[in-house]
Order: sequence, then C-alpha cells, then structure tokens
Amino acid sequence: MNTNFTLSCPIPISDYPYVLLAHGGGGKLTNQLIAKMFVPLFNNPELEAQHDGAVFRVGGGDRVGLSSSEMGDRKGSPLLAFSTDSYVIHPLFFPGGDIGSMAVHGTVNDLAMCGARPLYLSAGYIIEEGLPMDTLWRIVQSMAQAAKNAHVSIVTGDTKVVDRGKGDGVFINTAGVGIIEHDQRIAPQSVRPGDVLIVNGDIGRHGIAIMAVREGLEFETIIESDSAPVADLVLQLLDARVEIHCMRDLTRGGMASALNEIAEGSQTGIAIEERRVPVRDDVNAACELLGFDPLYVACEGRFVAFVAPQDADRALEIMRRHPLGADAAIIGSVKADGYPGVVMMKSRIGANRIVDMISGEQLPRIC
Repeated sequence: MNTNFTLSCPIPISDYPYVLLAHGGGGKLTNQLIAKMFVPLFNNPELEAQHDGAVFRVGGGDRVGLSSSEMGDRKGSPLLAFSTDSYVIHPLFFPGGDIGSMAVHGTVNDLAMCGARPLYLSAGYIIEEGLPMDTLWRIVQSMAQAAKNAHVSIVTGDTKVVDRGKGDGVFINTAGVGIIEHDQRIAPQSVRPGDVLIVNGDIGRHGIAIMAVREGLEFETIIESDSAPVADLVLQLLDARVEIHCMRDLTRGGMASALNEIAEGSQTGIAIEERRVPVRDDVNAACELLGFDPLYVACEGRFVAFVAPQDADRALEIMRRHPLGADAAIIGSVKADGYPGVVMMKSRIGANRIVDMISGEQLPRIC
C-alpha cells in the first residue's frame, strides 16, 4: 500500500476522515471528491473533459479524447461515447418509475448528453439475500421494457448476491455505448458567450416524487417522476443540425449543480431568470413545505442545452413538438461580461443572486 497517498490525500482527509452521504449528492463534496481524489490518479484526455461520458475514437490505436481536432473527422474509425452509472434509489418503486427503468433511462440520457445515439447497455445487479423474487422479476421486466422503448439492447451483465441486511434490496449498475453521427463537438469546453440555455421541461418532479413515497407524504395530487429517455429528442435536434455546444442532464444536485459544473468547466458566466424556469405548482408547493429549492432537486428526464443564439428559437420549436419537450423553455444565456465559473439568477423581484452548488445532501438516494 502506498502510505504517501493517505498522508497527502488532497480532500483533505483531516476534514472528512469518513465518506458522507453528501459525497454522493452531486454538490460541492461530490465534485471535490471527484476532482481531488479520482481525476488526478485516473487522469487521461477522455476523463479530463468532465462530461457525462467519455468520447473516443476506436480502431488503429487512435485515442483522440474530447480535446482532439479530429473530433469531426468522419472518414476515420467510429466515434463512440461510453458512460456508466449506478442506482441505489430507495424506495425501489415510485410514482412514474422504478429502479429498473431508471437504470436504463439514466445511462441512455448520459450518452445522449454526449450527442450520441445509444446502442448497447450492460446491467450489473447487486442483490440482497432475502429480496422477494417477485420484486426482482418486476424490476427486470421494467428494465427490459425501458430498454425496448429506448431502442437499446442489454448485451452483457453480472449478478452478485450479498448478505441479508447489507444490500438494501438491490443496487443496479448500467454502462452504455453509443455512436456519434455528427461533427459537432458537444462538451463544456465548447460553451461560449451568447449561448442560449434551453431546458426541455419542468424541473424537480423526480426528487419530490421519491421524497413523498419515502416519507409517506400526501399531496392533493400524486407527483410522478419525470424519469424518461431523452435520446430521441436530442437526436431530433441534431438531425435538424441545431448548433449545440453542450448538454447536461439535471440529475444529482439538480439544475443548480449542472449549471455550476458547466460554468466551471467552460470558465464562463451563466445568467438565468427565475421566472423562466418551469416548475409545476404542485412541485413548488411541496418544495416550500419541505424547505427545498427546486433548482437543487433532481430530475431524471430533464436536460439543459447550450445552443448557439441563431438556432435558439428553432431548437425551442423542435423541442416543443416532442412529448418530452412540450414545456421546454429558454431560461438564460452565457454572458460575455459574467464572472467566469459563476451562475447568477435574476429573481422574480428583480434582484440578482449567486446560484452556488449545494454544500450538503438535500435528498439522499434519489437515483
């Protein structure tokens, strides 16, 4: 064992001698853990892009990464996207979905955020001893149907069983491969001043749906998760040759964390308007009751696209014609005079405030 790693751990370990739930919440501690512990040791050109997946070219020993000028060379070998995600959600079933369908949607969406057409998935199950077979069967059936709906094939996988009381039912990992069929370079580093931010629908429903079931809360209406595969919508934008500079799905940490990650990765200033961000009345009321900010509540079928200004109106029109983009909205832009790496929001009363990454854990185990 390399004891120097322990002595020089850059988190620093003296501040966090043990892993906290907040380290998996998609906020500051998650990003600190990734940036200071994992990235320096696993460093490579593909990882440096800090995107929702890795983009690389295969064949002939050519590793281009996202930083290569050969990204748009369609004469070479195929350009692929690769992503992986793990799902530890509690409860396993919730209004609008379950851990099986969400495991498909999450990885399909990560590939779509790279601008890829999802093709193949793997599925790894870690099952707790004592899980009812009926429960597992429901999850597997849901996963199979979700894959069929998303036009992907589950082609490999793994199954492990852990001792009773040490797995909380079932955890699922999915990894996915997709192909990039266009010449756009979609990455945080492509964001530039003037880009228009478009979100494909209302935010916050997934997190509130999970919390309602977990805590036994009853609202006037049942709030269903927005869990869905968005690849078809993204591909329609790309087929129409909409100039997209970056995309990010609004999962852990919600919209606020996604925008902060892109602002930091692109070193640009982002400005949004609160009145333009679509939030359903029932979700907003639930957030007020629970003390949550909708900007930080996770979604599983929502993404933000950074679109060139000349294509913004056309992109919005294409989105609104799609079922998963019917409530799409322009919420802000990238500012030439903004503070690099900072997200600002103009409130409903006209005041400006910084939208920072969340420090702790607002909603654990929502994905």
